[in-house]
Amino acid sequence: MNEQESIGFIDGMAGLFAHSMRTPVLRVPDEYGMAYEDVFFPAMDGVTLEGWFIPADSDRLVICNHCMPANRYGYPGHLEPWKSLGFGDFEVNFLPKYKALHDAGYNVLAYDLRNHGRSGAGSGGLVGHGTLEYRDVIGSLRYAKLRPDTASMKTGLLSVCLGANSTIVAMHKHPEEFADVRALLALQPVTAGLFVDVAMKRAGIPDGTARFERALYERTGLHLNKLWPTEFAKSVTVPTMVAQVRHDFTIRPSLIEEIYAFISATDKKLHWIEGTDQRFEGYNHFGREPQAMLDWFDGHMA
Repeated sequence: MNEQESIGFIDGMAGLFAHSMRTPVLRVPDEYGMAYEDVFFPAMDGVTLEGWFIPADSDRLVICNHCMPANRYGYPGHLEPWKSLGFGDFEVNFLPKYKALHDAGYNVLAYDLRNHGRSGAGSGGLVGHGTLEYRDVIGSLRYAKLRPDTASMKTGLLSVCLGANSTIVAMHKHPEEFADVRALLALQPVTAGLFVDVAMKRAGIPDGTARFERALYERTGLHLNKLWPTEFAKSVTVPTMVAQVRHDFTIRPSLIEEIYAFISATDKKLHWIEGTDQRFEGYNHFGREPQAMLDWFDGHMA
């Protein structure tokens, strides 16, 4: 990669990290035989979040949030321009995962994080990699408590990548908001700095991480090493399963083992996803193979 290509790579990645990008909501639950309600509610700081409530005849609720740059439906990696971003030229579709939960008797609340999907712009349009979006997780919990039909439900969280980081930061900052949460499934949480470091080494840019950090700071005022300290995981005390593509080429497995080790919950499990090195295939995993997900929630929300 020559210098001009290096500049373009760093600038493109810094732009995505700073502002993500909105992706269309291409599928809806009734395509999978699930009745649903379009909902909207405020984040902790008032940003309007949009989502779906998929009812089931039970007293159990799973609140779902998503990865970057996806939305509550998934990620249209089979379409341009998203196909060319390098995350895999395939679709990420969360609806089969919701279907598996719904068929197992769970109510589902799935929503778009700020600056994603159809939710409102917030935090100046910046992505905080959990350090800003934690307000959305708290907003979803408060919304569930305000709905008469969900207020007393046993609640679990299915939090994916950016959503997982956001959940962990929220637990660190406002543990009181999680007093009634029975279980967490954290799918592929990630430390932004390590993700960048691996990307720059794969691109062959020796000083790429330092250059990226400057580029990100100049766009956002945010420091890469403060976006999501792994130590926040110490604040996770609810029963937690961490799931991760074992051979994910975008990170090192030791990162996930480190995050998992920091989690304070005595009831925890590490679930490795095998058979791929594609991080975004991990987001499809529980839609294709839901049993481990269902076992985890069933074991803690019966």
